[in-house]
Amino acid sequence: MSGKKLDIIKRELKEINVINIPDFIKEYSDDERNSVQAIVIKAQKQYDAYLKELQRTEIMKTFEKKYSDYEFICGIDEVGRGPLAGPVVAGAVILPKDCDILYINDSKQLSEKKREELYDIITERAVAYALGYNSPERIDEINILNATYEAMQKAIKSLDPQPDLLLNDAVKIPNVDIKQVPIIKGDAKSISIAAASIIAKVTRDRLMVDYDSIYPEYGFASNKGYGAKAHIDALVKYGPTPIHRKSFIGNFV
Repeated sequence: MSGKKLDIIKRELKEINVINIPDFIKEYSDDERNSVQAIVIKAQKQYDAYLKELQRTEIMKTFEKKYSDYEFICGIDEVGRGPLAGPVVAGAVILPKDCDILYINDSKQLSEKKREELYDIITERAVAYALGYNSPERIDEINILNATYEAMQKAIKSLDPQPDLLLNDAVKIPNVDIKQVPIIKGDAKSISIAAASIIAKVTRDRLMVDYDSIYPEYGFASNKGYGAKAHIDALVKYGPTPIHRKSFIGNFV
């Protein structure tokens, strides 16, 4: 087989929609040339991975299916409880009932590139999504737990339509008159909570990259405000910035 023909087959596999891979395999499975069979094997692995992801995603919808009588199910999650600097950010997402977005997962399990890709898909296809923020000053004023609850409350209030059920990552949010279902490790068990974790994580990471341009000594673009050694060394050397949480840095300044 000529190299040109082989390149055409490779390109065909690269451009084909994954759901059509079985047709591709059928077309070339009887071709006994090793180079073609190697492509067929690659195609089969891609399709097997797709089927595995479909299965994983369906499992992630377990709670959404359990509470399917509710019209607007909202996942809630937060990012930024632990850092020494920057805000805490809460995400709230109502996904469509027939949501078929693949690869949604706990944001910590995803690469930055995949989170960015999914952020665009989620925000485009969600029934509604919203974010809630609380500043370092507010965190110092009312403590991180209450600041997190408040950020979640802000996110929920910003949703249109309003949800009639909340799926929360582990916590029960006070002063909210909507039915809540706290789920331990919910960002790994509920597609709605995982989606919320992604939009919160991407939003907060982008903010910290912006802060890095203002305070370049602290490495916020890479550490996102967490207590990495380079961050702590800079904190000791230069002192705190306006975005540091005073209640978190007493051991360093």
